[in-house]
Formats: sequence, C-alpha cells, structure tokens
Amino acid sequence: MTSAVRTDLDRHALILLCAPASLGGGAVPSFGPAAWHGLERVLVDRRLSPGQLLGMSGTELEANVGLTTDQAHRVSRLLGRGGPVAIEIERLASRGIWIAALGDETYPPRLVETLGDEAPPLLFGVGSAAVAAQHGLAIVGSRDADDDAIAYTETVAASAVKGGLTIVSGAARGVDAAAMTSALEHGGSAVGVVADGLEKRIREPQIRTWLADDRLCLLTPYGSNTGFSVGAAMGRNKLIYGLSAFALVIAATPGKGGTWAGATEALKNGWSTVFVRQSSDQATGDGLESLGALPFADAAPDVITADVLASLATPQAQGSHAVAESGGEGALAPAQAPMFFEPEPPPTSKAERKKSVERRAG
Repeated sequence: MTSAVRTDLDRHALILLCAPASLGGGAVPSFGPAAWHGLERVLVDRRLSPGQLLGMSGTELEANVGLTTDQAHRVSRLLGRGGPVAIEIERLASRGIWIAALGDETYPPRLVETLGDEAPPLLFGVGSAAVAAQHGLAIVGSRDADDDAIAYTETVAASAVKGGLTIVSGAARGVDAAAMTSALEHGGSAVGVVADGLEKRIREPQIRTWLADDRLCLLTPYGSNTGFSVGAAMGRNKLIYGLSAFALVIAATPGKGGTWAGATEALKNGWSTVFVRQSSDQATGDGLESLGALPFADAAPDVITADVLASLATPQAQGSHAVAESGGEGALAPAQAPMFFEPEPPPTSKAERKKSVERRAG
C-alpha cells in the first residue's frame, strides 16, 4: 500500500517516524519501508491518518490504534522529536538538501509504481528533483571494470543522451562513475543513488556546477551524512532499477557482488527491463540471460532512445539478438572522474589489504 500523504500534518508525522536518527537524534529505531507501510495499513483499517497520531499519548496509541505497549512507546518517542528534526531539516535546506516524502510532488513517481510497499518513505536529495522523474536508462557494473568496459560505458551513456534519456546509476567507482560523467559531459542529465551521505558529495566543485545547471540529482534513502556500508550499497540497488524503465549491466562477477545481486533482484521482481552487454567474456551475459536478462550487442546504437530500447526488448529483436551498430562514433577514452566515488569496504584480511593498496596505487 502506498497511499499519498495528503496533509502537512500527515507529512510531518511520516518524517518524524521514518527519518533516521542522524536527522533528529534519539536511540529509538525509525521506521523503514516495511514498518511504515505496515503502520499505514493499520491506520487505514482504523480510519485514521498519520497526522492524527501527533499528540497522542502512549495509552491513546494503544487504545485508538491498537498498538502494543512497546509499539506505542516507539511511536511516541519518534513523534516527540519534532524540535531536533525541524532544526536539522532547516540546516540541510541551507545546504541545498531537500527531503521528499511519499505523496510529495518531488517524490519520483516511478519508484512508487515500481517498488510499491518497498519504496522508501523518505528520500534525501540534492539538485533538481525533476531529473529523477525523467525517462531513464540505468547503467550499472563492476567497480573494477577494465578499460574496455569503461570505454563502452561512456559510449552507451553518450548515445543515450543523444536519445533524450537520463542516466541512472549508483555514483560509485568504475562503471557508475563513467556512465554518469559521460552523460553530464555530453550535455545530458544523470541521477546518482548514493549509499552514503550527500553532504560530502556536494563539496566537489564540478558536482556543484552540474547541480546548479539542474542536470544532476543525487538521492539516498539513508540520510544526509550517513557513512558508507556494504548493506547500504546493496540496498540502494532497488532504487536504481526502480527509477529506470530500462537497465544495462555492463560487467559483473557471476554469483557474487552488488552488481550481480542487484540485477538478479531486479529480474526476479520485474522492476525494469534488464539488458546485459554481450562481450568476449560471456560469463556475465550467459548467467544473467538464463535469469531473464536480454542481450545488448557490443556495438551500441549511435542514438539510444526509449523507443529503441523497447524495440530491442521485443521477441522479434531478441530472436536475432540484433542491435544496430554505431553510426561511426568510436569508443571514448576511459576517464573515471573521482567526484562520484564512494569509499570501498574495508579489507578484512592481510591479503585483501595488500591487494587493496596495490589497486589504489594503480
């Protein structure tokens, strides 16, 4: 259930219940998607709105809403942090960071349509929210993709920009950064779903320029200054696919890693039409195709539009596995802009630490 938040009081209650502790302090865990939508169903059954919870005592929450004592205590504590949350929201606004709650005009409508009850109740964003509502192509892939994969990514992103598509990715090192940077450098738009906080992202001058041009939108459900974690990096995958009617997997390690997990989850849930690049290394392509992904030829079209992608997803096109070859544009030189990188997970063994140091050293 994903009913709209209809009044300012309803929106206020949603924010208080679902905002992370970093927004308003306190040790009580806030509501995630499952908890929020579960409470929403209870309220509908009781013919109550979220805003009507404001000011209720624990006893009233038990009697009027049917919550247990522990549940009523949790809700009461979360709703009681209005002052600290308001101060933090004002501070974020002064830095250009906004909050989109379910039901807001700024909340990307496709997320609700695609994810349903898995849509996060709150999104923190910076840049133009309208960019996240545009027709998008998600481009995802490994952090450690080789130069050939990076060049291919940049070519596809540039072709998609020609076709009027916004590029959606995870703002991480490797394929994500290459896709977003190429789109923006070719005059297009990009949406980055980040796994860590937004505040450090907006310190980079080039990012600030793209934000000011209303061509870049950065989103996260995790708060404005949350640290990086593997769980958050995995969890943001559904938002990348949820925002995009089409997705292209450039490179992934079969059976493991965030890119593979995100693609298989998207295929299982039908969040978007998933393509996978056909290359000399067919392990990724064969593995994802067996799960329902569609092949995308190594010679990308010169112009990629939503209609082109839709036509490639038809049975006739897939029967021949054909994709029109490029109209002459060569692959772009690899250029991984550092402004989109997020921290790597810390190595967990001596061998991994050595490998990490060698990789960073080039």
